[in-house]
Amino acid sequence: MIEFSNWDIAYNLLLAARWTVLLSLIAFLGGGVAGLGLLAMRVAPVPALHRFVNAYVALFQGTPLLMQLFLGFFGLPLIGIDVTPWSAATVALTLYTSAYLVDVWRGCVEAVPRGQWGAAASLGMTWVQQLRYVIWPQAWKIAVPPTVGFLVQVVKSTALTSIVGLTELTKTGNIITNAVFRPFPIYAMVALIYFAMCFPLTWYAHGLERRFHAARAH
Repeated sequence: MIEFSNWDIAYNLLLAARWTVLLSLIAFLGGGVAGLGLLAMRVAPVPALHRFVNAYVALFQGTPLLMQLFLGFFGLPLIGIDVTPWSAATVALTLYTSAYLVDVWRGCVEAVPRGQWGAAASLGMTWVQQLRYVIWPQAWKIAVPPTVGFLVQVVKSTALTSIVGLTELTKTGNIITNAVFRPFPIYAMVALIYFAMCFPLTWYAHGLERRFHAARAH
């Protein structure tokens, strides 16, 4: 049995947490960009685009992220596409994130009074200009708190990528546990690191939500 001090274990877990943070940021930024594109399609006056986005959201929200990771990592090589754990994890998490963000943002856009569309149209704006200059700036104020809150879910979801061999925080905890046979203190450290990453985001999201409600009340 290999001997590691608690400091050694904590140091290695913190190093692994870098990859959890990086993967979360890639998934969130990639999902955000894809989500904006899907949102434009969802609110566009084209029924075929609505159906496509609805099917996309139903697919990725209706299947477990773990299955999506499995299909990406083990399924794509069957059709001749080689993927690494990193590429499989980033693609799966990006698609998963975009499916939820487009739903969140669609609700925020629909919360803007319909009269705003008509007012913008009366000024001679095109549909794209209406969305960009009138609707989205108002919807964004509503969208920020739930968007920041969803980032917490993305951070926690990265733990599932350990199943395809990505050596992030959870995988590193498993490796160290198998080496030193001290599961409780190691997994307690892993949980504390996740908490340290997620709690500030949760607190910030709640603060934004309170600020938004206070602004609307006035």
